[in-house]
Amino acid sequence: MSFSAWFRCFKGCGGRYPLTQIIYACPKCGGLLEVCHDAEALRARPPEYWRHLFDRRYMRTEWPYGSSVWGKKEMVCPEVDNDNVVSMYEGGSNLFRAERLGRGIGVEDLWVKQCGNSHTGSFKDLGMTVLVSMVRQMVAEGQRIPAAACASTGDTSAALAAYCAHAGIQAVVFLPRDKVSTAQLVQPMANGALVLSLDTDFDGCMKLVQEICHNENIYLANSMNSLRVEGQKTVSVELLQQFDWDLPQWIVVPGGNLGNVSALGKGFSELREMGLIDRVPRIAVAQSAGANPLYRSFLNDFDAFEPLKAQATLASAIQIGDPVSTEKAIRTLKDIGGVVEQATDQELADAAAKADRTGLFSCPHTGVAFAALFKLVDRGVIRRDERVVVISTAHGLKFADFKIRYHQAELGTFNVKPNHENRPVGLPAEYGPVRDQIFRTLDLNGG
Repeated sequence: MSFSAWFRCFKGCGGRYPLTQIIYACPKCGGLLEVCHDAEALRARPPEYWRHLFDRRYMRTEWPYGSSVWGKKEMVCPEVDNDNVVSMYEGGSNLFRAERLGRGIGVEDLWVKQCGNSHTGSFKDLGMTVLVSMVRQMVAEGQRIPAAACASTGDTSAALAAYCAHAGIQAVVFLPRDKVSTAQLVQPMANGALVLSLDTDFDGCMKLVQEICHNENIYLANSMNSLRVEGQKTVSVELLQQFDWDLPQWIVVPGGNLGNVSALGKGFSELREMGLIDRVPRIAVAQSAGANPLYRSFLNDFDAFEPLKAQATLASAIQIGDPVSTEKAIRTLKDIGGVVEQATDQELADAAAKADRTGLFSCPHTGVAFAALFKLVDRGVIRRDERVVVISTAHGLKFADFKIRYHQAELGTFNVKPNHENRPVGLPAEYGPVRDQIFRTLDLNGG
């Protein structure tokens, strides 16, 4: 049986649009689109078939199925020919057993899904492989697409630039000036993207890139393009595989543009339709207190949603006041009984440092997720006997400056005082002072 997928209006306006059509919003209502799959064809195969197939392909070398995204091609994007897949064997990221951190907060079964352990250092690779592959498919079919473009706070631009470079497609990235880390800025530069550093914030970049793409037939690569969600939703399947087809009770994920919570919800929903699971985990979305429109809406039972002007925050990648995927995220959270929590810069910085003391190396956005987790456990929202997975969205090395400044107490502009600082100790190269310092530290740490 063949498999197929198409775009449709998320709000249910009707209409069916091929994935090779350049379209990002419903022509009738202007709302977001979503990728719809032939559920009957997927259900025609029993759950055991899918488990065996996905596990047989997982992290193997058969092209392109060794990618943990394309290993689920039938439920991701069957419209792309294998020869047009643009993949760097993304996915398959480590599921870190955070035993020490969990013990410290009283959670018996805590795990960290390290999506930042990827080619460009963030979860964005999962969605970008699908999007850029579709661009290559459309070009192969004769469409003229001069470039692919995105607005970004760092990680999206890195993923787009790398995958476009791999495919031989020009990438254009719109970045807010002085609001991305050096490591994030250099990635698209190195991969040959046209980097536009603009005097605005992310929301301003987002508005401009949409206008440029609409007028110039440049392909839009932001998460309002629902092809990205298809790659990101494979985290749901991968978690199942890594837990031997069992499920956690909770997933905690940082929330900026809110594409990840939408993707996770869609993935679990489709897995349930395919008979692979009979329940879905609850999701907790963690937002920075300086950019928390979803949290404010949650406090009022999602009766209304008001965009806001995002304030400066250490969690720069989620410094977004008008998220694109709000409606999808809210529907997901309503359907599964999800919650939203916020974290201040002080809380996220200390949470990241506390996690690092147990062997992790957390980006500030994952720090937001950890801080939210600590609060939810303290309030009893997340029970201490429940299995919890925190989604780590980017590699900490992208934010080395954040960590250095924390440990050197140089985050005063963010009103952060380091409660877990650990500075180098300068000593003469002599046995006595070195020995004394070692045992002084052992005494302090109970060693």
